Amino acid sequence: MDSDEHKRVLDPEHDTAALKALTHPLRIRLLGLLRQDGPATASELAARTGESSASASYHLRVLAKYAFIAEAEHRDGRERRWRALHTMTSWSNEAMESSEAGRAFVSLARRRQLEHLELSLARHEADMAGGRLGQEWVESSGISDLMPRLTAGSLAELWETIAGKLEELTARDADDPRAEPVVFLTAGLPLAPQDRDGVDPRDPEVVDPRDREVVDPHGRDDADRQGRAGGAREGTS
Repeated sequence: MDSDEHKRVLDPEHDTAALKALTHPLRIRLLGLLRQDGPATASELAARTGESSASASYHLRVLAKYAFIAEAEHRDGRERRWRALHTMTSWSNEAMESSEAGRAFVSLARRRQLEHLELSLARHEADMAGGRLGQEWVESSGISDLMPRLTAGSLAELWETIAGKLEELTARDADDPRAEPVVFLTAGLPLAPQDRDGVDPRDPEVVDPRDREVVDPHGRDDADRQGRAGGAREGTS
């Protein structure tokens, strides 16, 4: 296991047991909730996930066994409180591809991230409608659905650029009272061309222009949206 103060890096060769432990939908969700909302008891997490307290408690103990979480400061002596030990989990896609456990974990983690996006969207809309977030967030929030044509090297460079800029802005806003938690999901998923009636769709003369359309909630042109696509190899969930 390689890790630092904020990141748990999983290596399928050395973290086989931890990977298998984390390849469980409820454990990934519990870990994500602790990372997103802070320390909680098994009963509190059970209420939020629709599970029994006994089930939540068991899976929390498994997460603790493999050093994803630890006991937090207790408010009283009646029930344990748990806290996440890192803010995110990270891994190498290439390394994970080499083992069945690694592939299973990545697939499950990505689908959990999609669920996280759906739940976060509902929570964001409710917070805006309920006045819990100010109007200054209206213009800057949103979801972009882009399909640029990139090489593998360019996609890797895009990942590095996003990660570097995000780290810079997070450090800059760390002590700003105006800052709020922001769910920031990125995806970079290359797609192989589809054969349509034996015609190579990569030929620019036969590509339907509508296939290149994108969805942007702000209605901005492509030049204004550069850099808002990416891929998911780490996350809070």
